[in-house]
Amino acid sequence: MKLSSEAVIFEQDGHLAVITLNRPKAMNSINPPLGNALREALEEVRDNDSIWVAILTGAGDRAFSAGADLKWRSENEDEVKTPDAGTGGKILSTEFGCWKPVIAAVNGYAVGGGLELAIACDLIVAAESAQFGLPEPRRGLMADAGGVHGLFRQLPIKLAMEMILTGQFIGAQRAADIGLVNWVASDDDLMASARELADSIMECSPKAVQAAKQAVALGSELTFEEAMVTEFSMFSQLKESNDFIEGPRAFSEKRAPKWEGE
Repeated sequence: MKLSSEAVIFEQDGHLAVITLNRPKAMNSINPPLGNALREALEEVRDNDSIWVAILTGAGDRAFSAGADLKWRSENEDEVKTPDAGTGGKILSTEFGCWKPVIAAVNGYAVGGGLELAIACDLIVAAESAQFGLPEPRRGLMADAGGVHGLFRQLPIKLAMEMILTGQFIGAQRAADIGLVNWVASDDDLMASARELADSIMECSPKAVQAAKQAVALGSELTFEEAMVTEFSMFSQLKESNDFIEGPRAFSEKRAPKWEGE
């Protein structure tokens, strides 16, 4: 299956979807056509049972995404004040309900809305040349699509505040050292490394993975005690599936499991 638009390329390879932001001349900056196409691609990931994992990356070698398209923004000031104008982390919010794992493969700059989009993903693989930052204060703006509220939930508060308040960028290795990035790969090996991580996830039951992701996302809004006594919908579906039986059975029979949907 292969779907594409001018702004976003969507490809499916088996159970893996690869979504590529496709405005390389504009450093994959986010304007409404790209934001709408990205939402459509992620809806396909969310709703297509044959897709188990997605990788999100940017075309070219300069940027994963340089964030909001400020040129477009300056030319459309009335539109950007409307509630639906935001993109970035809002697309992959809990309310969106995508329980499939999404891996950000970050090449070049992931700044502003680009960083918001990356941290909204479940995992980040970064090229050695990658740069991360929230430069909004240097433009008289605030990272209000998940940057300010998302970063301090993923990093120690002092490290998050340094990035939020200074607007300065950090490199891939620094991002890995502070826990923002899972893996650092050479620029040439970025997509191979992201696919390796995706393959590792796809060895697991897709229903179990989705149940776990949903439990983390929704359980984080509860106390530990509340989360422990709450049965979320994806776990209920897992218990009713053949995967719930197949996993222990395959282990006892010393063979690879055959998950539903294979």
